[in-house]
Amino acid sequence: MPPKRETFRLTRSPGRLLAFSDAVFAIAVTLLVLEIQPPKDFGRLVQGLGELWPSYLAYTLSFLLIGQVWVNHHVMFDRVRHVDRGVLFLNTLLLMVIAFLPFTTSLLAEALRAEQGLRASVVAYGGTLWTAAALFNIIWVHLRRARLLDPGLGPLGARAIGRRFALALVWIGSGIVVGAFVPIAGVVIIAAFLPAYYLPVRGEYGEDDITAEQPPG
Repeated sequence: MPPKRETFRLTRSPGRLLAFSDAVFAIAVTLLVLEIQPPKDFGRLVQGLGELWPSYLAYTLSFLLIGQVWVNHHVMFDRVRHVDRGVLFLNTLLLMVIAFLPFTTSLLAEALRAEQGLRASVVAYGGTLWTAAALFNIIWVHLRRARLLDPGLGPLGARAIGRRFALALVWIGSGIVVGAFVPIAGVVIIAAFLPAYYLPVRGEYGEDDITAEQPPG
């Protein structure tokens, strides 16, 4: 009887996915500055620079938001052992949305400058961010179901990260709904999303799981 042949399952390291993702994030934040065009009338340069405030505002907000997405992207993939085709495809969709953000940023800045079309521009801007948040949630669910996460991340940490990603959908969604009626208020709600999501996620390093496993006393 011939010996049984051993089979090995191919596993893909997330290294190339992260390298490609970082490159897209870097290009996206770089493209944001191209929306800021210098004044044409250099005879009133100081006033012209001041009139560019909508571009400065949109640039700052989008740069920090993309930076926030990049941070949470690392929070997620720092805990990934390997990736499959599903993760590669979903991450590509996420990057496609991030690459679209410079356009909606420009749209928001122009609407603020023209004081027209603000409702539609805020909805388009928030909708782009909400789609990115939705893809984050889908990727996280797929990673957990496919058991692609590091075993060192216990259930408490995994749930904490999942709750953070899910909350983003409600938060940004609220900004979109409010922005459809009161555009500036919608932008404020979306901007308020920034400080909370730069904070570390409780349990992301597995501290709570270690504590839970230790016997009392």
